[in-house]
Amino acid sequence: MLKNRRAWGLRTAVHLDSDFYDLASFKKGRNSLRSMEQEEVGDVRGRSLLHLQGHFGMDTLSWARLGARVTGTDFSEEAIMAARSLAAELGLEARFIQANLYDLPDVLDEEFDVVVTTYGVLSWLPDLDAWARVVAHFLRPGGFLHC
Repeated sequence: MLKNRRAWGLRTAVHLDSDFYDLASFKKGRNSLRSMEQEEVGDVRGRSLLHLQGHFGMDTLSWARLGARVTGTDFSEEAIMAARSLAAELGLEARFIQANLYDLPDVLDEEFDVVVTTYGVLSWLPDLDAWARVVAHFLRPGGFLHC
């Protein structure tokens, strides 16, 4: 786990400068979410949204731009620091928590209307049953998961 967290910490700096993420256009207002994600989740204005494994926060902040009250999480300290800095720079209200996914219920005690994960993150997880329990822990009655 420690090697994986270090690797993602190193990737954060690379990703911040990569053409793939295109942070410059995001800072100018581009939404990083795919249209399919927005259509499937629907209107998030005023809804609480927890984004698991959110890396350095572009998707989390895109949900905030759409009106959600967002909490983003990642296990990389570098990614969370970058996400907090990006939110501050853009003047977007968002909370970012650095924690191992499986330990998140120990540091965050809330329920959310929507829990999201982004494409590609499940393959990094060693225990999908434990992941599902974390998701269930954070969903408020009537809430839903999008992944």
